[in-house]
Amino acid sequence: MTGLPCSVLLIAMGAVGVFGAVVVATGNQKEQSNPAGYAGLVFMLLLGALGVFLFIANWANRRTRVLVDATGLWVENGTLRNVIPWQGLAGVGLFWSKFGRSQKVYSLELFPTGPIDVDDPVLWTLVRDEEPLHPGLPRLRYRLPFPAPCRQEMVTAVQGYVPHLWLGESERAEGHVGRPDIKGHRQRTQGRTQ
Repeated sequence: MTGLPCSVLLIAMGAVGVFGAVVVATGNQKEQSNPAGYAGLVFMLLLGALGVFLFIANWANRRTRVLVDATGLWVENGTLRNVIPWQGLAGVGLFWSKFGRSQKVYSLELFPTGPIDVDDPVLWTLVRDEEPLHPGLPRLRYRLPFPAPCRQEMVTAVQGYVPHLWLGESERAEGHVGRPDIKGHRQRTQGRTQ
């Protein structure tokens, strides 16, 4: 809910930066420009670019919903829905990594006991292939990133339904969320990404 308004604000700041750059480029500024002014314009342009990137990402995920119940963790993308059932999991944990100086990025890690459909129409973007946390866990797992303010709510929901599967929290290297295997998915599905 906050991603879209924040990205629009950043885009507006970038627009002010573009306006300032045009004023400077055409020589219509009232006083002589200084290096701090140029640095401010560049910073505002960068914020605008960041706003565009965030807007695209937030807009693409605007219909995504995550629900937790006694059956499992449900993921809905606006048109399709699928579940990762608790009974098919060896464990569930929380990963986090630092983002900048004071922020953290969180993800829920769901380790299945059996095979994963890496091209499931709803869940394929959550699949990651990495070294397991413990020797008994699989390489392939589901990674559900979520915003920091939802941390306690997510942990409470999972522990409320499957406390016996809870593996705890683990700090990971910066950028741990990673990206899904888009190229591999396109190749396996003949370019029909969903």
